[in-house]
Amino acid sequence: MASRVVDRVEAKRRLGPDAQVDDKAIVIMPTDPRATDPFLALAEDWFSEPGFEWHPHRGIETVTTVLGGVLEHGDNLGNAGALAPGDVQWMTAGRGIIHRELAFKNEFAHTLQLWVNLPSTKKMVDTAYQDVRASDRPVVEVPGASVDVISGSVGGVVGPAANRHPILGAIVSLDPQGRIDFEIPAPHRAFLYVLDGVADIGGTRVKEGQIAWCDPARDGSTTLSIASAEQDRAARIMVYSGAPLREPVVLGGPFVTNSRAEIEAAYRDYHAGGFGAVPRTARLKRA
Repeated sequence: MASRVVDRVEAKRRLGPDAQVDDKAIVIMPTDPRATDPFLALAEDWFSEPGFEWHPHRGIETVTTVLGGVLEHGDNLGNAGALAPGDVQWMTAGRGIIHRELAFKNEFAHTLQLWVNLPSTKKMVDTAYQDVRASDRPVVEVPGASVDVISGSVGGVVGPAANRHPILGAIVSLDPQGRIDFEIPAPHRAFLYVLDGVADIGGTRVKEGQIAWCDPARDGSTTLSIASAEQDRAARIMVYSGAPLREPVVLGGPFVTNSRAEIEAAYRDYHAGGFGAVPRTARLKRA
């Protein structure tokens, strides 16, 4: 297999508090979708209240990983529940959904939310929601490392996430001095976000809070070497990859389409009730 290299390393940008959160950082900025295609944005949020009250989405899938606290969620499909650290929610906004994400009992939640673009042929698919809980996910064990498989296939082990555009998603945990050769399909663009520790990724040193990018390779199967860079400290890395869509991208607040006219249509549909009514669901009393 051909070996991948890191094409660029970027640091997350800390933005501080705003009206919704106690603190925010942007890991993937939605400023140049061609460079991150099919991924649009990755935001890290720390919040107690008010959090993210009822709001719509169209044209994307959101993948939310809980890093700390308890995340309360609900949507107008009737889903409601709470997710603990390590749990992931995979939501297909498709033609339109209304949902909310709050800290349970307004206490504390620490999350990473990834926006995955949908191809033009699937932007208006039916909405869907899935809790991908840590306890339900397979883990691939190799000497010095483990891979928590969320989506796609790692070493023939398939993650439980059901997505509309094939995405590989996993959390790689490395013992001190541990390493793994991680297989990535050649057509995929991959990012690796270091959650904890320091890693050598394809021979490039990447620190906690930095994201490494690997652009698509020409052909064949490819592997990327991932190793803990410190002798006495473990490392944990979020790895996602997917084939670029190579389509026009227009962002309009919570909507992502292929043209400005489609953004305007999304707002008309939402305000006309085309996404359904805003739920009146009560807050959860028990996690």
